Amino acid sequence: MSLTRETVLAALKTITDPISGDDIVGAGIMRALTVEGAEVRFVLEIDPAQAEAYGPVRDAAEKVVAALVGVDKVSALLTGHAAKAPPPDLKPGKPAQPKGPQKPQKIPGVDRIIAVASGKGGVGKSTISANLACALAAQGRRVGLLDADVYGPSQPRMMGISGRPASPDGKTILPMRNHGVTMMSIGLMTNEGQAVVWRGPMLIGALQQMMMQVQWGALDVLIVDLPPGTGDVQMTLAQKAEVDGAIIVSTPQDIALIDARKGIDMFNQLHVPILGMIENMSTHICSNCGHEEHIFGHGGVAAEAAKLNVPLLAEVPLHLDVRLASDSGAPIVVSKPDSPQAKVFHAIARTLVDRGAA
Repeated sequence: MSLTRETVLAALKTITDPISGDDIVGAGIMRALTVEGAEVRFVLEIDPAQAEAYGPVRDAAEKVVAALVGVDKVSALLTGHAAKAPPPDLKPGKPAQPKGPQKPQKIPGVDRIIAVASGKGGVGKSTISANLACALAAQGRRVGLLDADVYGPSQPRMMGISGRPASPDGKTILPMRNHGVTMMSIGLMTNEGQAVVWRGPMLIGALQQMMMQVQWGALDVLIVDLPPGTGDVQMTLAQKAEVDGAIIVSTPQDIALIDARKGIDMFNQLHVPILGMIENMSTHICSNCGHEEHIFGHGGVAAEAAKLNVPLLAEVPLHLDVRLASDSGAPIVVSKPDSPQAKVFHAIARTLVDRGAA
């Protein structure tokens, strides 16, 4: 049985936080968990004044993980940060009232913003976003990833990030980081399995806070993983922030392309340029016999891109390794960087860098 992120988390939950009395996962001090093959790495983020109390906790955490089947190496670090205020509440009591006409603003420290969008759900947009962010980081770019899919945040799992973001003052949010990518998601602010039941104004307020109140640092590019469709989040992003371009993800299936066209039309109305289209789940090659088949059809996105006069950035194959990598918290670009599947994402990243889009 292969080592999984869930197995490691279950082991770490047996270790008690001496301050809160909760387990170290529930207490939110366990950060940046990475499971790569037989190697496990994580960080315990604590108040420096309590470092002496947490030395035995780190040792116990290393020991319990090292005892798991399939683990060859464990690296646990204690990081000391001064006690911080809790993250700000991302549920505004009432929407802020606009003070006259407002133009899109630059997010502090962010050079470029690329939105990754789809007309419908289930086409792999979040997988594309995570792998593209990691591929750009591998190109030496300073990359941020904003999970703007408020109702269905998946980037914490895909990027292998757990714990809650901290705040030095109760207003500024300190994002999390893994695989060379700085990431923020509403999924880090809620409990796993907890539904976000918000109306439009609350959702818009939370998105604005994640854009403008997160301390992104100096970024070359911020990838924004949008929810499917053409709703409040897409409009708010384009109206509040200077978006440099959008990438549309679709499968070759006609139903997906119908909705993808609507997404492109929306960005045209919002005056956001289309950087290109990506055909996901383009082809499947049988691992037993090598037979290639096009489960969702083939070439539909290429034809649509040609019709709309926008670039076709890539045709991403449907492969089990891509799914397994995303579920494990290490996207295929990180876990198997030399695989044919990863090379597709590296090619997209190079194309965007060469064009000056990222």
